[in-house]
Amino acid sequence: MTDTDTETGTRDTTELLIESLLEQLGEDPKREGLLRTPSRVAQSLSYLTSGYQMDLAETVNEAIFHEDAKEMVLVRDIEFYSMCEHHMLPFYGKVHIGYLPNGRVIGLSKLPRIVEMFARRLQVQERMTVQIAEAVQEVLCPSGVGVLVESSHLCMMMRGVAKQSSKATTSCLLGAFRDDPRTRGEFLSLVRG
Repeated sequence: MTDTDTETGTRDTTELLIESLLEQLGEDPKREGLLRTPSRVAQSLSYLTSGYQMDLAETVNEAIFHEDAKEMVLVRDIEFYSMCEHHMLPFYGKVHIGYLPNGRVIGLSKLPRIVEMFARRLQVQERMTVQIAEAVQEVLCPSGVGVLVESSHLCMMMRGVAKQSSKATTSCLLGAFRDDPRTRGEFLSLVRG
């Protein structure tokens, strides 16, 4: 069985579930506008949760380089889209990642790939923030890691309190970013631009 066959088999099951959901909502899944909706939703969900199939070693793909750099490396404004595990509604925003090299640096494009790996899952922002920081710590063993995530949650904007301008901010600080106020201050200052 190929990956496509497995994916198709899963999609078929998901399509049936989506069709049933449409019926539960009082819709007719056989009407013209909804005929292909179960297939489209299944494909969309497969993509939006593709992070479960990603592995840290494959994501980094040996893009770790020995370098004598000691100054902070920061990648700001990494866009992400994820889905709240409580309501399965999107949340989206930006991730800022900083680290203090300890003889090793990572290819800069790998940091957004690490973000993507954890964002493409059913998530809570707090856990995602920690997962990103711990992944950078695991692959680099730097002197410190700082991750700050700012996002908007549609579960707060579209339903419940319906506050469109609200943003959630979470951080995870490891090593020197947690223990040294100057390093933490430099990181936060650079993140704020």
